[in-house]
Amino acid sequence: MGAAMTNPAPHDAAHPVEAHPAEAMPIPGPSDPMVAPRKAPARADGKRPLIGLSKAQLREVLAEVGVPEKQLKMRASQVWHWLYHRGVTEISAMANIAKDTRALLDEHFVVGRPEVVTAQVSSDGTRKWLLRFGDGEEAECVFIPDAWRGTLCVSSQVGCTLNCRFCHTGTMKLVRNLTPAEIVGQVMLARDALGEWPNGTASLPALPDTDDDDDDRPYFPGLANAGSNYTPEGRMLTNIVMMGMGEPLYNFDNVSQALQIVMDGDGLGLSKRRITLSTSGVVPMMERCGKEIGVNLAVSLHAVTKDIRDEIVPINKKYGIEQLLQACADYPGANNARRITFEYVMLKDKNDSDEDARELVRLIRKYKLPAKVNLIPFNPWPGSIYECSSDERIRAFSDIIFKAGISAPVRTPRGRDIMAACGQLKSASEKISRAELDRRAAEKELGWVDPA
Repeated sequence: MGAAMTNPAPHDAAHPVEAHPAEAMPIPGPSDPMVAPRKAPARADGKRPLIGLSKAQLREVLAEVGVPEKQLKMRASQVWHWLYHRGVTEISAMANIAKDTRALLDEHFVVGRPEVVTAQVSSDGTRKWLLRFGDGEEAECVFIPDAWRGTLCVSSQVGCTLNCRFCHTGTMKLVRNLTPAEIVGQVMLARDALGEWPNGTASLPALPDTDDDDDDRPYFPGLANAGSNYTPEGRMLTNIVMMGMGEPLYNFDNVSQALQIVMDGDGLGLSKRRITLSTSGVVPMMERCGKEIGVNLAVSLHAVTKDIRDEIVPINKKYGIEQLLQACADYPGANNARRITFEYVMLKDKNDSDEDARELVRLIRKYKLPAKVNLIPFNPWPGSIYECSSDERIRAFSDIIFKAGISAPVRTPRGRDIMAACGQLKSASEKISRAELDRRAAEKELGWVDPA
């Protein structure tokens, strides 16, 4: 689902897109993605991250290292508060915990933030972080600001095995699942950068003044409450989408534990109604997702016929469209107030005809689905064999669905210039020098953030 560190060559009349057959694109890994990825190795110093532990696990590990039983409940509550309310990055900052207890914790644990390798800012305000974890593996997450909300796109795996043909992440092999600490860590890191902790200050660079007023001040939608004026009601990070690298339902237990912490009223306190999990169609896990996590569901549909979906979303060969739509109809909690979102990437001459639009309407009506359709203009990446549908074709497709009484907005591409848009995410296993990154940034007139 989900940025590479290189931008595609421009397509123009002098450099036409070559019409490769679909089979020409290399597909690493099997199309049946049920494999056993390796686990994240332990840290060299033997310390465990505190972020990502459930409340029960936190009490258990505190007991294991010698915190007295009578103090366990209090100490666990204190640590939890410092992690998720104050956003500390060092155990030594947990000021109301006794000094000897802090020393004990510091001997065995770390808070557990991922390392920021690069941080990029698009001309439209979208921010992308390339993150490195303890074993050197990398993944990306993206923050998309709007006037009234800010959405963080979170990764669940390093790589992916779904091999969706339009998605850059699909050209990677699955390396491993991300741990709860690494998933929650993406949220913590974003809140660090956005100044989202009490007394925090946002580390956002100045952006072009595009708010059409005369004050010449940098404009950044949603930043009115940044910095020392932080209040919980003024948070910029308001929504989370599990739409980054990987298939969340193939890392169910870790994703579930991470989201429980994000949704915990004593944790990060984000409502489940503000969290959306996207799946490419792992049918057996969808009901469990609705019952155990209870977040909004998005489905990467992208085609309405077997042949085309088999090509661009190969998991369709295992769980077909009819099975998938029935699982959507059965999804716990789905109703007109909590509609299922169908994601539909617009590919020229592949899935964008009027007949495709009418068939999509027919299927939604057949299964009586409370649904909306997000139409996604295809975001190019190096080596992709597809082109984006024209604006006129996308509008015509959208109009057919709207006239049938189903919402079908066209998603505005965000972060294309830094390869942060939908379908462009890919970790930089291809190492790119800082000088090269700076050169590209200058060429695109982007703002860059020093990860230090």
